[in-house]
Amino acid sequence: MALNFLGIWPNTPDDGSPTIWLDDTTGDLIIQSWKADEETIRQAREVGSVPGHSTDVPDHETVIRLPANMLQFIPRPDSEDNGGNSGT
Repeated sequence: MALNFLGIWPNTPDDGSPTIWLDDTTGDLIIQSWKADEETIRQAREVGSVPGHSTDVPDHETVIRLPANMLQFIPRPDSEDNGGNSGT
């Protein structure tokens, strides 16, 4: 596994900022971001997902909040530039 840096939150101060990497082996996105607060998690459970699927968050998962301006770093199949920006 090798991670490729895709971008960091453009409004970053010094450290602890939302960051996105791409696993070049699996194509998975690795995301560091803020933990969602209890109200956000409650709303996510209320909205749910697909019928018959639990809305609980398993112990091995978490809900994060990704700033909207970080979406620019998420690769899209129709894009020639798949990230690699520093956000500055």
